[in-house]
Amino acid sequence: MLLSVVTPMYNEREAVDQFVARLRPALDGLGAEYEVVAVDDGSTDATVSRLLQLRADWPQLRVVSLRRNVGHQTALRAGFQAVRGEYVVSIDADLQDPPEVIGEMLALARRDQVDVVYGVRSDRSTDSAFKRNSAGLYYWTMRRLVGSSLSDQAGDFRLMSRAVVTVLNSLQEPRPVYRLVVPSLGFSSGEVRYARQERVAGRTKYPLSRMVRLTFDSVTGFSAAPLRLATWLGLFSFLLCVALIVTALVAWGSGGVVPGWTSLYIAVLLLGGIQLICLGLLGEYVGRIYMASQQRPPYLIAHDTASPAPAETSVPAVRTPS
Repeated sequence: MLLSVVTPMYNEREAVDQFVARLRPALDGLGAEYEVVAVDDGSTDATVSRLLQLRADWPQLRVVSLRRNVGHQTALRAGFQAVRGEYVVSIDADLQDPPEVIGEMLALARRDQVDVVYGVRSDRSTDSAFKRNSAGLYYWTMRRLVGSSLSDQAGDFRLMSRAVVTVLNSLQEPRPVYRLVVPSLGFSSGEVRYARQERVAGRTKYPLSRMVRLTFDSVTGFSAAPLRLATWLGLFSFLLCVALIVTALVAWGSGGVVPGWTSLYIAVLLLGGIQLICLGLLGEYVGRIYMASQQRPPYLIAHDTASPAPAETSVPAVRTPS
């Protein structure tokens, strides 16, 4: 099989029909064998039932239903574990990333013999100003952690070779952020640019709370910089304490009457705040270590239309963290 398309879905009933109406002609026009793996991320609406109805007329559509909502990146992980194609494309169902670009991505990968082709947004005018600015800040930060190999306008719309997917499936990270992991692997890559479109239906699945969570996962899962930041904050607090001590000694030696409550109040608040920040940063890493030590499967498959086996046998093998 040449191509597999992975699309995670969560409460996308309103967008499913329009997504399929554009995706299917784009893939049929390739003239190659393909499959579409729709990973339902624990939807509470009629997403799964509609997908099963569409599958009756589209045998290339494969529906993988997860038992609960595990998040966008883990749903992608479930899809990567299930695919069979030589090349794998990940795309969301909201049609902000056009399916018609897939053919161009596949042609570039085969022509230039590259392992990764990123879909890069050349125009984001359909996004709100807050979305554009927050995304710009996120990628600015991540480029300083990951390096210049990370495009500031590339999300989860990409094409990867089987070699890349095999490496991704071997990772032991509990919550990988693929938009950072894939560039860090160092595989040869290319880019296809496109204009980002408006969401076709429904509401965004990345509200502010999930964007913040993604940022925390990106930083703590890919860099020890916050721990170094905690060290610098500790050094800063130590120097500040030394300065306060010197100031107090000078005031005492000059015989001046210095009210002690103001400086004491400021020092306690400042040092207490810095200590809480440091503890919070340490807690993020300890929490990830704790989750990894539990060795729980990242997801459970309730139903896979390509497999008659019971759902429990579809759980990926648990690897012991090294």
